[in-house]
Amino acid sequence: MSDTATDPAALTRIAAHWHALQRQGELSPAQQRAFLQWVVASPAHLREYLAISRVAGALGDALRAMPIDLDALIAAPPPPSATDNVVPLPVATRRLPPAAASAAPRRRRVPGLAVAAALLLGIGLALPLAFPTTAHHVAGHGAPRRITLPDQTVLHLNAESEVAVRYTLLGRRLELVRGQASVEVAADRRPFVVHAAGLQVTDIGTTFDVSLQREQARIGVSEGRVQVRGDSGRLLADLGAGQAARVDYRDQRVQLSREDAASITAWWQGRIVFRDEPLREVADRFNRINHMQLQVADDAGALRLTGNLRADDVASLRAFLDQQPTLRTHVVGNALHVQGSAATVR
Repeated sequence: MSDTATDPAALTRIAAHWHALQRQGELSPAQQRAFLQWVVASPAHLREYLAISRVAGALGDALRAMPIDLDALIAAPPPPSATDNVVPLPVATRRLPPAAASAAPRRRRVPGLAVAAALLLGIGLALPLAFPTTAHHVAGHGAPRRITLPDQTVLHLNAESEVAVRYTLLGRRLELVRGQASVEVAADRRPFVVHAAGLQVTDIGTTFDVSLQREQARIGVSEGRVQVRGDSGRLLADLGAGQAARVDYRDQRVQLSREDAASITAWWQGRIVFRDEPLREVADRFNRINHMQLQVADDAGALRLTGNLRADDVASLRAFLDQQPTLRTHVVGNALHVQGSAATVR
């Protein structure tokens, strides 16, 4: 038996060591096995780890800002194995008469693992929050998805979009790899942060949308507030309901605008709303959904348009484009070609 059985400080140090590793990032398979072995070896281990977790949750932003010396953590001696840290547990036994004692089968003591498992059940949902979880979600062409995340946050993932989600004790992180995603963030003490194209969008109890376009990232808020920060952590925008920001990829220049909150999430209902947007960006949004693809010529792509159309109604889109005096359209196979009126249509 190690000193942790009688030295509370040693047990606290080991629990803090594991928590720091968890906070730094996902454990390796070997580390995860060692951690699970340690945490179920005794109820005392589990209680101490959860106590550290509660303190970390209360510290919140202060702890997240605290640097972690990962090299020191890796170089530090590993926590003692489960067999060195078992705390003996008293087992109540019923005294039997001498005759019955000789005939009764010998009972095994309840092992520490079984007691720890019972404690896990009693704690309920507290322990899963202490373990980082990751997930990867992809929506294919023409197939937007609605996904409920572990904390009951609702993720709306547009077609041809991809996200990676990571939950830890101290935070909730979603990385938008490509495309467009909206989140209806569930109430939780942990912050919900979206990373996209070098930007950090921090939720403050809200529903918001992030879209990666050709030259800009677009963030729109339909409810609540978000803060948008750049690579260096500099605050770029503080957005409330009905506001949107377009952030240039090259220099992170910000353009702010007012938008109807309902139009920000109109794509959930299969509509595409565009206000003073370049035709090439509008075409990209239709092309995510439809088999018929828009091919926009260079002389037409910069034309800025405003409209509200069904995402799957290419015929209405073509009629809308034909109404523009500077555009001409024609169909070749599964492509709707859009050119400036001065171009020669072959």
